[in-house]
Amino acid sequence: MGKAERDKSAREKIREQQAADRAREKRKRVVTYATVGIVAVAAVAAGWAWSASKSTSEEAGGSLAPVTVAADAGVTMANAGVEKPVVDIFEDFQCPACQQLEEVSGTTFKNLAAEGRAKVVYHPITIFQEEPTHSNSIRAGAAARCVADGKQWIAFHDKLFKNQPSETVEGFKIDQLVSWGKEVGITDPAFEQCVTSQKHAATQQAYSDKTNKEQNLQGTPTVKLNGVEMDNSVIFSPSELRDAVLAAAK
Repeated sequence: MGKAERDKSAREKIREQQAADRAREKRKRVVTYATVGIVAVAAVAAGWAWSASKSTSEEAGGSLAPVTVAADAGVTMANAGVEKPVVDIFEDFQCPACQQLEEVSGTTFKNLAAEGRAKVVYHPITIFQEEPTHSNSIRAGAAARCVADGKQWIAFHDKLFKNQPSETVEGFKIDQLVSWGKEVGITDPAFEQCVTSQKHAATQQAYSDKTNKEQNLQGTPTVKLNGVEMDNSVIFSPSELRDAVLAAAK
């Protein structure tokens, strides 16, 4: 083999080696990008799972704490002897955000009371001034005042939120309220007449006006822990809500 041929062969080998090196480097980059991508996706998934876990509703416990209905002091759910921490829930049956709070954290409130971890007090009020939301809210609130039995009150409370009407239409009609009461087990013969006559409509309005003023409410839902308003980010996160209440008990 002449010198020219040897030089040509050497150059070819160098090109082949360079091509092999480039191919190997490309494979390394692909593997690296893929690994980074997998890690990134896993990180996003983990973040989403963590966020979702914070907003996951609790499973309902075995039973409710005793419930006491008082005309001008809200509806109290607490085990005997439990006086603090106190969780006050100011809500409007027509308020969409209140419905969402019930869906997300309603079970947590009930569980905390049943576990003896808190005294939970519901304050159904009317915050709407415009129609048809004002009248819808008054009818629902007045109907709830027709329920004297504590467990039936809670069941009716939950039923009202489950069947909350749109803010743009007349809802919580008298026949619906009566029917829902029967569906949750209210058998008191006075219930239908109380709802039909809207016996407690004026009381509902007066209690709402008084509570709004005394509590300086800016809207609903408002949840106060030992008299201090809780942040919405906490009350709409069952895990954070539970942690805050447990911390207040220490």
